[in-house]
Amino acid sequence: MTVESFQTADGVRLHLDDAGGAGAPVFFQHGLCGDAGQTREGFPPEAGLRRLTLEMRGHGRSEPGALSRLSIATFTDDLIAAIERLGAGPVALGGISMGAAIALRLAVLRPDLVRGLALVRPAWVLERAPRNMRPNAEVGELIAAHSGEEARGLFEAGGTARRLALEAPDNLASLRGFFAREPLSVTSALLRAISVDGPGVAAEAVARLRVPTLVVGHERDVVHPLAHAKALAALVPGAAMVEITPKAVDRARYVADLHAALSRFLLELPR
Repeated sequence: MTVESFQTADGVRLHLDDAGGAGAPVFFQHGLCGDAGQTREGFPPEAGLRRLTLEMRGHGRSEPGALSRLSIATFTDDLIAAIERLGAGPVALGGISMGAAIALRLAVLRPDLVRGLALVRPAWVLERAPRNMRPNAEVGELIAAHSGEEARGLFEAGGTARRLALEAPDNLASLRGFFAREPLSVTSALLRAISVDGPGVAAEAVARLRVPTLVVGHERDVVHPLAHAKALAALVPGAAMVEITPKAVDRARYVADLHAALSRFLLELPR
């Protein structure tokens, strides 16, 4: 595996995680406050494809740059620059959660760079600041106002933690991890900025997409509602919708199901 870094036009050093190999390139993007480890787990190694993940500003080994520039639009521009820099387009493109929003935006803005689109556990349909992102925003606000330990204590005593413990324990585990994600100032900025953001594309533009599309979702997920996946699949012409085992039920089965869905879709894409 090779890792390449490059500098954006505004001077931010980003890291590209490249699984290498002779297979067709697939850019597969991580979620909010995630990194290439998330996409490495979710991507099917048996497919013989070359997975690439650009770690977004403030994620993984990438620098954050100006916190005021953290947005889905900026992340999309960075990904476009990475694809063009490698001369890799058109590529299969996908992502998990925030990565799905970035992939959707890129496909609408630059359809010439995309030959297939895989949207996994989308946290947005099209609107900004959806209700399901409020737990992330809540954690970001607590971290901004308190020390990490105090912020977590306040969160654990609140209604969101109690609700998620019953409805979506996997979401709760992710949120708990944010209180120890350093630097906390960047984590807070990301959670607050991205939670009120959105893909920034219109339904009419999505309806004009003419690219093979897979949408993957599952139940028992408050932050990534299955209804969002179904709504996106209905918006994109000809999109296939696949429901898989929830992480909260069986993580190993979730990974196996995701690998199978992605492998079938990616290997059937026209070259």
